[in-house]
Amino acid sequence: MTDLRVDLAGVVFKNPIVVPSGTFGFGREYGQFFDLSELGGICVKGLTPLPREGNPAPRIAETPMGILNSVGLQNPGVDAFIAHELPELRKHDVKIIANISGNTPEEYGGMCEKLSAAGVDMIEVNISCPNVKAGGLAYGTRPELAAEVTEIAKKSATVPVMVKLSPNVTDITEIARAVEGAGADAISLINTIRGMRIDVNSRRPILKMNTGGLSGPAVLPVAVRMVWEVANAVKVPILGMGGVSRGADAAELMLAGATAVAVGTASFADVYAPVRVRDELAALGEEQGLARISALTGAVRPW
Repeated sequence: MTDLRVDLAGVVFKNPIVVPSGTFGFGREYGQFFDLSELGGICVKGLTPLPREGNPAPRIAETPMGILNSVGLQNPGVDAFIAHELPELRKHDVKIIANISGNTPEEYGGMCEKLSAAGVDMIEVNISCPNVKAGGLAYGTRPELAAEVTEIAKKSATVPVMVKLSPNVTDITEIARAVEGAGADAISLINTIRGMRIDVNSRRPILKMNTGGLSGPAVLPVAVRMVWEVANAVKVPILGMGGVSRGADAAELMLAGATAVAVGTASFADVYAPVRVRDELAALGEEQGLARISALTGAVRPW
């Protein structure tokens, strides 16, 4: 039997399959179908300092091999999560990753303090958010902004800090180096790719916010390429994500350099997708005679 345990920035996951932020809520709905302890980790829905209602509907649109979303970080706020959701999640044998979003470095720092004290296992910093002090530029689009929020998060957290990178940049390795230099313990990628669909009859964008984030199988090749580039640019471990719906997809991201892999959009079509991907990845490891699934990480042989 292949040992499925992996170590992501000092946090040991029983298997490398994580569900990413924005696709799994706080686990209550999926928990009706399978034991959440089957997963390696749960990255909860993105949290903000105060509750948010999110963007107006329609805010999800189907695309060929994926979906567009502009949900807009709808969530109950960090305090409500700590009070009501975290205790329920803690009933399961699974690592808990809190994803956070803010509009100022101070907001990130405050959430890191609260969540560390509450006992999450890791904090994932979403740097796709606009920095109001920098004229609305997203933190993830400039190395210095990405480094600034990473440094604040690290100073405020007592658990490992992982930074989630946006693919909507010219050179993702530049951002990766910046957050590593600022102290990030791990990096996750990719976030969604910005896209758009238009109703040809009404001539209006299908999403009320006009554009949204593309996820699903269509983005897998982009994710594999970017994970590979980042793995060759930094030394910190990587949580790979983007279009994973099969065990072989997860193996691709690991070969490209990921330590663990997230299964997100696939869960909308198949609630059992994360567990199925785990089992398929385990079978692949056994077929290849791997003692440890971690042997896949970075084992790609470029031409």
